[in-house]
Amino acid sequence: RSEQARLGASVVEEDTEEWQKDAGFAGLERVGGVDLSYIKGDETSACASLVVLSYPAMEVLYEDCRMVTVSAPYVAGFLAFREVPFLVEAVERLQQEEPGLRPQVLLVDGNGLLHPRGFGVACHLGVLTDLPCIGVAKNLLQTDGLVRDELHREQIRSLQKEGDTFPLTGTSGRARGMVSCGDNKNSSRPLYISVGHRVCLETAVRLVKSCCRYRIPEPIRQADIRSREYIRK
Repeated sequence: RSEQARLGASVVEEDTEEWQKDAGFAGLERVGGVDLSYIKGDETSACASLVVLSYPAMEVLYEDCRMVTVSAPYVAGFLAFREVPFLVEAVERLQQEEPGLRPQVLLVDGNGLLHPRGFGVACHLGVLTDLPCIGVAKNLLQTDGLVRDELHREQIRSLQKEGDTFPLTGTSGRARGMVSCGDNKNSSRPLYISVGHRVCLETAVRLVKSCCRYRIPEPIRQADIRSREYIRK
C-alpha cells in the first residue's frame, strides 16, 4: 500500500503529448499493447508479451514474447506487483534493441485509476516506464461504491451503438473511468477504460475506440493472441 501511494503521487491525469491534443491523433505512429498469459493449471509459468503496432493501420511492427516465472502471489488490488516487473523489462529490451519503435502510448489489459487506491496496473506501468498508459478492462472492478448491480446493468443495456459511453462515477463523486460499448453486435460486453498515466480520460476513450477492430483494442488483442500462441508452441 505504501509503495502504491508513493508511486501514485507521480501519476499525471492529463494529456502531455501534442498528438493527444489533435482530433485525429496526428503525430501518433506507434501504439503498444502488453499482456501476460498463464499456462493452464500453472500459476507461476507465464508468457509476457509486448507488441507495437503502427497507427492508424494497426499493423504489428514489433513483438517480444518471453516465458517468465511469476513468484509473487495473486492478491486482489496488488496485481501489478505480480506482473509489471516483466512488462517493464520488455519495454527496456525494446528500448535497447529497437529504440526507434518505442511506443508513444501503451494499452494495458487491466485498470488504471479505477482501483481501490487509484493505482492499478496501468498506472504502475506508466509511472515506471514514463510512458502514457491506458487501462482497458473487460470486467468492472467494484470500488468506490461502483458495483455491478441492476442499475449498472441497465446503464449497459442503454448503450445502443458502437462507441456509446457512460462515466463510472463513484460515491466520492470522482469519475474513475468510462464504460464504452466496444462492439455494436453485443453491447452487454462493454470495456472499462481508465487513465493510467500521462493521458486524460476523454483522450483515453477516443484512442481506445480508434484502435478497435473487434471488441478488444487491437494492441491488447495482438499481445494476447501472440502470448497464447507462444505458449502453445
